[in-house]
Amino acid sequence: MANQPIFLEPVFQERIWGGKQLREQFNYDIPSDRTGECWAVSAHPNGQSIVHNGPYKGLKLGELWEQQPQLFGSNASKFPLLTKILDASDDLSVQVHPDDAYAQVNENGELGKTECWYILGCEPGAEIIYGHHAATKEQFKQMVDAGQWDKLLTRVTVKPGDFFYVPSGTLHALGKGIQVLETQQSSDTTYRIYDYDRKDDKGNTRELHLDKGIEVTTVPHVGAETTFSTETVGDTLVTTFVSNSFFTVQKWNTNGESSFPEQAQFVICSVLDGAGELDNATGSYPLKKGDHFILPLGFGAFTLRGELEFIISHE
Repeated sequence: MANQPIFLEPVFQERIWGGKQLREQFNYDIPSDRTGECWAVSAHPNGQSIVHNGPYKGLKLGELWEQQPQLFGSNASKFPLLTKILDASDDLSVQVHPDDAYAQVNENGELGKTECWYILGCEPGAEIIYGHHAATKEQFKQMVDAGQWDKLLTRVTVKPGDFFYVPSGTLHALGKGIQVLETQQSSDTTYRIYDYDRKDDKGNTRELHLDKGIEVTTVPHVGAETTFSTETVGDTLVTTFVSNSFFTVQKWNTNGESSFPEQAQFVICSVLDGAGELDNATGSYPLKKGDHFILPLGFGAFTLRGELEFIISHE
């Protein structure tokens, strides 16, 4: 299996703010028109991807991680990353995530959650919430308690192709009409600060986590500076968005043919657009928009052909 790509079947999550773009844009068979999240590459217990091909077909990704560790060659105790596609047909709640140290103590050993977003599509003028205007923790708490959201929250207009790095402690939310590919630590810990006082189909408001959320929010807000770098490999433009102790995230745009050497770690690949094929010593594998797969450790050198846009991530 180490010389075959590991294709994965995603898991879909319905959300109060979800929509139908995962079907319309990626042709996924979604459970309803309120589908908010595609957990595309996930070994998290709350939604695990299933291996779609090869001798391990049918295994959950977490099972493959435990049973065949040589495919990954990682020192992590659990599969470290989670790749999602999100469809926000309505505003997401304003939220914040803890870091590893806080989550270990307060969330039963769960990882913290640092993440990043690549904007796939959005309505004109769509906005995200990214940060806040409070100068001190006391001021932050006072503005939250008083519901001064317009004064507190920082809004940023987005467009397709934008990239945002969202470290733990960053107050954030996707706005209505935005689709993103999200790369994150493998965690499902979210502290909801504000949810627009909306109710679900049973008339209930969603739980808020004000004490924990206020405690872990970085005050004052520190903007995450990102410096992109680019290189050309054959007919592929490789753009590196971020590379740190949590993850490396790149965009690959292939238009023609490109040959890549053997990778030094397992690599997560998501096809955002186009079609083509991936070749290595074992054969040729067709690729299309919406495919998600892992190149395991030992996959070897490979060639990409076609017109393809990927998001690539690894430890």
